Amino acid sequence: MKIGIIGAGAVGVGVCNYLLTLGSVSELVLLDKNRERAEGEILDFSHTEALTFSKNTALTASDDYHDLIDAEIVVITAGAQIKDGQSRLDLAEINSKIGVDIARQIEKVTPNAILIVVTNPCDIVAYFIVANTGFNASKVLSAGCLVDTARLMTIIGKRVKLDPKNVFGYVLGEHGSHCFTPKSLISIAGQPADYYCDTNHLPSIDPTELLEAVKQAGFEIFKRKQNTAHGIAASVFRIIQAISINEHSVLPIGTMVRGEYGLHDVVLSLPTVVNAQGAESILTHPFTDLELNELIQIADSLKICINDVRKKTGLIG
Repeated sequence: MKIGIIGAGAVGVGVCNYLLTLGSVSELVLLDKNRERAEGEILDFSHTEALTFSKNTALTASDDYHDLIDAEIVVITAGAQIKDGQSRLDLAEINSKIGVDIARQIEKVTPNAILIVVTNPCDIVAYFIVANTGFNASKVLSAGCLVDTARLMTIIGKRVKLDPKNVFGYVLGEHGSHCFTPKSLISIAGQPADYYCDTNHLPSIDPTELLEAVKQAGFEIFKRKQNTAHGIAASVFRIIQAISINEHSVLPIGTMVRGEYGLHDVVLSLPTVVNAQGAESILTHPFTDLELNELIQIADSLKICINDVRKKTGLIG
């Protein structure tokens, strides 16, 4: 499989690292407008082949989109980071234009690729890519709330002193301030969360407090190092694995809703079956009325932002 990574920043390079050490990739292209930076990263990675027993991968550093020809997956990480004094809407305007421009360049050389959008706000950027290119909506995936869900699993795992992989639950909605955690979908070691906590004499889980802890975790990382990279890179690698080996895994990634839960024309993170075709389907879960109302409110908030970006950028939406 040939994979392209757009952006040689911390996340893009982190994804490369996962692919080269744990993945099975025939060719990897790292593309950045600063070609020398991409070349430096690829040269550095090339020296790992003598030390690891992963499959050797053909490595290319580039600033030319033609090097992405025949790539089956392209990860978009390039874009501006939010600055002091900027609003979320400011960032959405800037990065939606950048994301659409990148996707149009990709479409010229590999129109059948699956795109994984990491550039923030990733759900809004993914929406405008679908609206402004010929890519099928099922092949434009926002990294969405997968990293938030990983944080949720880790936080619960620490509280109940279990491997977080024994925790099941989702953060859904938008990767950002508008998200929610359905308690009805949280389980620990296969047991309902309340039952597990009660029988093991542990404090019960408050979904509101838990969600705030998840949000705070991302904030604390950003406050200390001005970016979040490792968890997001691991999340992207997880999506790539689901695609590359046709897993049919259910992941809380962002994809365009088409009537699910009565919602239309907005990218939301919902439990989604991911396979070699991209986002095969969005599962229908029996949300409580309160949870469903939260989801509808999140969709409405995103649509307001989408409409503002559309007016200010001239992008189709």
